[in-house]
Amino acid sequence: MSPSPTLRRASVGAAYASQAFGYAALTTSLPALRDRTGLDDGGLSIVILCMTVGAAAGTLVADWIAVRAGSRAALVAGLGLEAIAMLLIASLSGPSLLIPLLMLQGLGLGLVDASSNMQGSLAERAAGRPLFGRLFATATAAGIVSTLVTFAVLSNGMPATTTLFVAAAFHAIVAVLGARFFDPARAAREPHAKKPAAPLPRQGILLVGLVVFAAFVIDTAASAWGTVYSTDVLGLEARLTPLGYGSYLAAVLVARLVADPLITRFGRAPLALTAAASGVVGCLALVAGGPAWLALAGFALAGLGAGWLVPLAFGRAGELVPGRSDEVIARVNLFNYAAAVIGAVVPGVIAMVGSLQWAFILPALALVACLPALRRLREGPAEPVATEEGRG
Repeated sequence: MSPSPTLRRASVGAAYASQAFGYAALTTSLPALRDRTGLDDGGLSIVILCMTVGAAAGTLVADWIAVRAGSRAALVAGLGLEAIAMLLIASLSGPSLLIPLLMLQGLGLGLVDASSNMQGSLAERAAGRPLFGRLFATATAAGIVSTLVTFAVLSNGMPATTTLFVAAAFHAIVAVLGARFFDPARAAREPHAKKPAAPLPRQGILLVGLVVFAAFVIDTAASAWGTVYSTDVLGLEARLTPLGYGSYLAAVLVARLVADPLITRFGRAPLALTAAASGVVGCLALVAGGPAWLALAGFALAGLGAGWLVPLAFGRAGELVPGRSDEVIARVNLFNYAAAVIGAVVPGVIAMVGSLQWAFILPALALVACLPALRRLREGPAEPVATEEGRG
């Protein structure tokens, strides 16, 4: 008997949660991994860059698998790969092992990023209402829980990498359940069709991708540099430095929790314009560099902007060509990793030559640049083609 739509949606939500839990577990374990392997900060930065490149490659692999076997197969493979990689990373030591294992983790990360959004699009289409907001809210909440688990682990004198074992088990369980409960529908071209498939809408992919890019430039800059900003720019004492990024995360969670009902009531385009405006104002408040209350408000406003734009963009990506949404989402997802590199690296360069507060002009400019693309969020499907059902 086929699983109920509710069970399918719950399984997709579990995939989002496991991905965010694992990523947070990995990032909070990086200092311990650095000390265990003897890498310096420069070496660790190169490793993170390699992991990002691996994630971009994983998105391409997800596209390849989805075309041939559907996004369920890609998501199960990605979750399994990440489970193995995290288990090995937590167990082994030495930089010669860490680098290839983190690249393997990156490959799984890209697979899951892309294919979970493919599954999210199928779930949204089956439900006939917006779902991406709550799916991404599930991910945000799981990331917060993961950091709390790491805090508890460290408070009890256990190694930080203990959380990676928990994350690996989480991924493995979701992969096993997902093989049964993820949607088997295929939303991609037929790879062996005699007639060549029509080209995908490049302009639509580019415009929606720009929205994803702008959102993740904000997200990466806030996550990578928020605590440093609180220390270096605001001069907060050590116990208060998490407040900046904490304000950002809280706002992202709230934005994603209310995104679906707001889209239903007002539509995507008005909410997208509100999100862009909120993000620009928030980033400019961070550029001002203080007082502390203004900066915390800036982090929160930037969080609202990024929190809304991501589900808006992926919801629209799934509608561009419904019959080939897997392929479209894979391409849109690549903009995430370009943003991750720029959002993580450029602020550090700006901080070296000036003050970190000026780095937040970068996400503000990215948001302004994507304003013309927001009109694409209010259009209907470009090509209403039904998905092909795979065999469960």
